Amino acid sequence: MSSDVSAPDAAAPDYKNTLFLPQTDFPMRAGLPKREPEWLARWEAMGLYRRLRETAADRPKFELHDGPPYANGHLHIGHALNKILKDFVVRSRQMLGHDSRYVPGWDCHGLPIEWKIEEQFRARGQDKDAVPVNELRAQCRAFAAEWVDVQREEFKRLGIGGDWENPYLTMDFAAEATIASEFMAFVMNGSLYKGSKPVMWSPVEQTALAEAEVEYHERQSPTIWVRFRPVTLSVDQRTSPDWRPGDLAGADVVIWTTTPWTIPQNRAVCFNPGLSYGLYGVTEAAEDNWARTGETFLLADKLAADVFAQARVGGYERLRGVAATELEALVCAHPLRGVEGGAGEWDYDVPLLPGDHVTDEAGTGFVHTAPSHGLDDYEIGQRFKLEMTHNVGPDGAFRADLPLFGGLGVLDAKGKEGKANAAVIEKLQEAGALMARGRLKHSYPHSWRSKAPLIYRNTPQWFIAIDRPLDDGHGEHGATIRERALKSINELVAFTPPAGQNRLRAMIAQRPDWVVSRQRAWGVPLTCFVNRETGELLRDPEVNARVAAAFREEGADAWFAEGAKARFLGNAYDPEAWDQVRDILDVWFDSGSTHAFALRDRGGQWPADVYLEGSDQHRGWFHSSLLQGCGTRGRAPYKAVVTHGFTLDQNGEKMSKSKGNVVAPEKVVQEYGADILRLWVATADYTDDQRLGPDILKAAADGYRRLRNGFRYMLGALDGFDAAERVATAEMPELERWVLHRLAELDAEVRAAYGAYAFQRAYAALFNFVTGDLSAFYFDVRKDALYCDAPDSLRRRACRTVMDALFARLTTWFAPMLVFTMEEVWLSRFPGEDASVHLETFPETPADWRDDALAARMAQLRRVRRVGLGALEVERREKRIGAALEAAPVIHVADAALRETAASADMAELLIASGATVTDAPAPAGAFTLPEVPGVAVVAALAEGAKCARCWRVLRDVGRHAHPETCERCDAALA
Repeated sequence: MSSDVSAPDAAAPDYKNTLFLPQTDFPMRAGLPKREPEWLARWEAMGLYRRLRETAADRPKFELHDGPPYANGHLHIGHALNKILKDFVVRSRQMLGHDSRYVPGWDCHGLPIEWKIEEQFRARGQDKDAVPVNELRAQCRAFAAEWVDVQREEFKRLGIGGDWENPYLTMDFAAEATIASEFMAFVMNGSLYKGSKPVMWSPVEQTALAEAEVEYHERQSPTIWVRFRPVTLSVDQRTSPDWRPGDLAGADVVIWTTTPWTIPQNRAVCFNPGLSYGLYGVTEAAEDNWARTGETFLLADKLAADVFAQARVGGYERLRGVAATELEALVCAHPLRGVEGGAGEWDYDVPLLPGDHVTDEAGTGFVHTAPSHGLDDYEIGQRFKLEMTHNVGPDGAFRADLPLFGGLGVLDAKGKEGKANAAVIEKLQEAGALMARGRLKHSYPHSWRSKAPLIYRNTPQWFIAIDRPLDDGHGEHGATIRERALKSINELVAFTPPAGQNRLRAMIAQRPDWVVSRQRAWGVPLTCFVNRETGELLRDPEVNARVAAAFREEGADAWFAEGAKARFLGNAYDPEAWDQVRDILDVWFDSGSTHAFALRDRGGQWPADVYLEGSDQHRGWFHSSLLQGCGTRGRAPYKAVVTHGFTLDQNGEKMSKSKGNVVAPEKVVQEYGADILRLWVATADYTDDQRLGPDILKAAADGYRRLRNGFRYMLGALDGFDAAERVATAEMPELERWVLHRLAELDAEVRAAYGAYAFQRAYAALFNFVTGDLSAFYFDVRKDALYCDAPDSLRRRACRTVMDALFARLTTWFAPMLVFTMEEVWLSRFPGEDASVHLETFPETPADWRDDALAARMAQLRRVRRVGLGALEVERREKRIGAALEAAPVIHVADAALRETAASADMAELLIASGATVTDAPAPAGAFTLPEVPGVAVVAALAEGAKCARCWRVLRDVGRHAHPETCERCDAALA
């Protein structure tokens, strides 16, 4: 290449001070860990949350109801994810034009806190049962209050805005009064009843647990194959067309179980009439085998081979099929019948009963049925009126007077394997009732608090019936709680992601009645009375009103105070005729009732617009709130349910202290600042499990720096901007009009994304716009005009007018996510004691900014520009030019329409070159091309002329003006 570029005169003046370079005090280094607490203090001093409520008082309300975290420890990353997502919702809805309040809350009752206090008692050698109940409750209350204060500060440090001075606490007196009132509504509508059925029971904690309090871990259990021997054949069987004399009389029915301790409670064996069963004979077995040659067994055909393999049977044959009518008529003996020392305890018959819950997926096709220790078993027991047993006590041990097994524990006090299983297996072996035994690793329910295994145990508990028609005036969506809940799920509630609907619906469709009683001390009691003679519940509005009033003044402790029963019953009832229930409400009833005292009683909108929690809350808070709302108000207390996944480490593994891969929010805030943690949340697909670790945090910090650079450049470019500079859209160059078009597109996209809780989508659109359309394109192209054009030039004024529009939108669009940084950006331009970006709303975007034709044209130009930039980069890399301004590339365009588009534009400006020529001439060999832009080739020729000492463009007119070292534009600007 050749050029007549002449070097500027060595004595030429320095024009640097004549350029309009960006001016800003906004620092490149954020210093977030240090600066963020200053913003928090500022917001608190100016009463930001109060001012938000005042300025939005006349707007439409939007209500996110906060699911209460538990007040018993420091925050983990799941807390941070949850609260930051909620903050995104609340802030974005506020800026979309709503009055979007946020009342944080805490769950303060329940076993985890009581357990901590009991641990303190044990450490001091005290018996917690010897401590007066209200003294224990006072210590629980103090413990919860302390952790509420700790967690409140930790949440605030994450930039979560809300009414932190007035949160809702389930242990507040007013809240306890409302919880009790909500419970008494179930008493009055007839859905509360006392029943004796199997519930998930913790022998370690000695209380019933709800499904939401259960987690599943792998556990090894003993497995046994037990023989039930027929004792009689009924008349019905002998008259059946399928009857064959004699061949079933000696055949054993075989069951398989992983809970040998439940065999003493057996009352039936179930089979499925829809399965295929056979009579099998053993043809070969070792002499010491439990299953011997010549014996016959009844088994499901699909499972026979596996059963005989487990029993070490060498050979067997299927003698014939067995019809369901034959099985249903069969009666067996309990396998411990006649056992030595049994004292006749098990000398009863065991019927074979049909049950759809029996499958041939595993086992034998026959299911041992103990109605006191399983939900399916209980349903069979109810249907066929089987006897319930009460052999297992609260500590998980057999009752002391049970023959052979009295006092033996299923689990010990620490949740380890007790002696019950081994003792039962031993007696079954002595009785000749075993066919095989083994061990099995399987998923097993554990308490989420003590981590100890659980058992199903028949206990008297209080239940809310979910299929009992309610006459309560709230029947618009169904007569029963289940009907109302399913109607809500199917028609009244929106789910994000949509899969949450199916999950919650399946749980509601299959769930049993709600067990609401717990045998503990810390919580809201079941405020009801039972008639000692009739067992009927007292339903008296005046009694209920006295209870609620006392709780509102004194808290739920009033229920346990001396003389409470007489006080609440009043003169209308004899205290001696009524029992005061002293059980505690399931803590999920507490949190399920929060919509009543956090929304209804505090001026909030009911139902809430959205509940947002982790996916485990489909069986927790979403679930209990749905049942509670349907029981007292006739529908779900929410219009939408948003669900997030769990946070894994950066390798996709579960975080655990033992692995050393836990990411604590506090540590992230100390190292990077809360805005980096918030940015990570914004980039994550929260609807699935997301990952977090050191590398991911570094990537988030890098993305943050790129954004900060963009805002810093805007602030500098807008230095001194005045409304008088504004240029009407129609007068702007097409590059500025294209930026406004992109803002119009983004306005619709960002509003829709925030409205759909699609924060990742909103962030990605904004980040790509700032780093791609602006920093890498528009800002780069317009630097020359901003720095060198005269202040009154149309191009420069138009650019700053667009920069002003960019600033107003980008700061507010990003504000719900990057709360601290956007406040810093905003105040850097609009300082003031009462100023805050969070008091703003998303600016309205004029409809005439949208220009799809211009957008299509600019897309074509940017395709051509990519080829030109590629060619110039090669020249720089080969050191044939130092900068793009030294070049005046020739652009060969084969397509006529594209060539016309490029020729009509200022390609030199778009390429930041000193000149550019668009031609239809065939591209010479060696011209630069890109495969993805066919038909375009660029030759990076050198620009001809001299280098302007002010703008550094190489132009032919340099040296012909009053300032001889400058070009025409710079000469005019200097003039």
